[in-house]
Amino acid sequence: MRAMSKGVLGAALAAFVVLGAGTAAGATGEGTGGAGGDAAAGAVAGAAAAEADLAHHGHVSLWDGRVGVWLVTENHGPSDVADATVRLAFSVPMAGGQELPPGCLWSSARVVSCRTGALTGGGAAGELALDLRTVGTPQELTVDVSTAWRVGGVDRNPFNDRHRVLVLATGDPYVF
Repeated sequence: MRAMSKGVLGAALAAFVVLGAGTAAGATGEGTGGAGGDAAAGAVAGAAAAEADLAHHGHVSLWDGRVGVWLVTENHGPSDVADATVRLAFSVPMAGGQELPPGCLWSSARVVSCRTGALTGGGAAGELALDLRTVGTPQELTVDVSTAWRVGGVDRNPFNDRHRVLVLATGDPYVF
């Protein structure tokens, strides 16, 4: 049953990412013909004008082949975001067979994607905590943190939701 629920969660997150990519690519309703097509384009353009400002902050630690990630996603607003996905890409592969928290899935051996859920303007999602094992015991790695997808307003300040963190195998927290 657990494998089945993971499969359903994975399919749902994959669908969200695909749908979000179509929306972010600027689907405007063109080609629907007539005045209705223009109205649809205007409605979508108006909806896209709402502004949300996502930001990811936290820290990453590396020790003895283990990686700890603690992350909070915030929406500095002003508009609400119905849902978002944060993507964590590691420079080294992670060991297989590791369980992830609910709402997260493996995109590859180096990438984890996690849903944030709804974010109100000026609100934050709960803390995400990952405890992962690497393949081998690297002396360092990098983690790229970014918003992979969101449903809601346009983010005109994408710099605070993209981070590249160099993490040395000291056990110290590297803050982003």
